[in-house]
Amino acid sequence: MLSLLLTSLFTLVQINCENLFDTQHDEGHNDYEYLPTSDRKWDNHKYWEKLSNISRAIISCGEGEDGWTLPDMVTLCEVENDTVMRDLTRRSLLREAHYEYIMTESNDERGVDVALLYSPFSFALLNHYSLRVPAVEGRHDTRDVLYAKGLIITGDTLHVLAVHAPSRIGGKAAERHRQALAQLLCATVDSIRSVSPDACILLSGDFNDEAGGKSLKVLSSSGIQNLSADARGANGARGTYKYKGHWGSLDHIFAVGRIQQWCIACRINDPQFLLEEDEKYGGCQPRRTYIGHRYHGGTSDHLPLVATFHLPPL
Repeated sequence: MLSLLLTSLFTLVQINCENLFDTQHDEGHNDYEYLPTSDRKWDNHKYWEKLSNISRAIISCGEGEDGWTLPDMVTLCEVENDTVMRDLTRRSLLREAHYEYIMTESNDERGVDVALLYSPFSFALLNHYSLRVPAVEGRHDTRDVLYAKGLIITGDTLHVLAVHAPSRIGGKAAERHRQALAQLLCATVDSIRSVSPDACILLSGDFNDEAGGKSLKVLSSSGIQNLSADARGANGARGTYKYKGHWGSLDHIFAVGRIQQWCIACRINDPQFLLEEDEKYGGCQPRRTYIGHRYHGGTSDHLPLVATFHLPPL
C-alpha cells in the first residue's frame, strides 16, 4: 500500500549516462573499449567515479523552490547491465534512497540498455516488459523500449515507456529506424488507451531527434504532448546536448492523458558541477567523461531533464 504521508508532487528525471559500463567483458557484446586493457583504460577507479557522478546528478535533480526531495522516478539510457544498476542503487551515493530498478536486455551491438529507477513509496510496480523495435534493413538491432506500469498516490495507474532511440548515424536508414520506433510507441499508446481511455502515460528518454524531427512529428500527430519542448536550464543550458556549439534537445519527456495537466514544470538540470566552459564556441557545455580517448572525469555529454507533476488529492 502506498504511504498516505507522501507529498502530492511527483518528479520524473531523464538522463543519458553516456556509456555507463562496468569493467568486465559481456560475452556477445562489443564492449571492448570499456575494459581496463582498452585505449581508454577503463578501470575500477574510473567506473566508481562515474557511478558517483551519475548518482550526484540524480540527487541534484531533487532541488526545487520548496526545498529538496529525491526524484520519484528516473529513466536512464546507456547503462550496460544488471551489475551497473545494482552498484548504482546499492553501492553508490544512492544506497540510502531505497530505489528499485528494472531494465531491458536488448540485442544492441554494444550491449547498452535502458533502465527505470523508481521509489517503491511513490510508484508501486504492477508489471513490466520489453518491446522490440522493428528491424530496418541495413541497421543493427537497437535498444528495446522498457514498458512499466504501476500505481501512484492518486490511485491511478501510471504507464511509463523508457526509450533510447536508434543512433543518428546512418542517414536515411537511421531516420527510418527512428520512425519505426515512433510508430511502435504510438501503437503501444493506442493499445493502452483502447483498454483505459483516461490512462496516464509518460514517454521518457533519448529520442535521438530534436523537436520538429520526423520521428517526433509521428508522436505529436497522435496527440502525444512534448512536456519538455521549452525546457531550459538555470545556468546557461538551452538544451540537453551540445554539438559543435549548438545546443539541442535529443532527450524528451512526453505525456498522454490527464497527467499532461498535472505537469507544473519541466526543466533542464544544469548545476555548475555538470558543466564546464566551452572554450571553442563560448558559453558552457556538459562536462563529459571522455574527450576522445582522454579521460576527463565528467558525468555525461547529456544533461538531465526534470518534469514535476502536482498530483490531485484522492
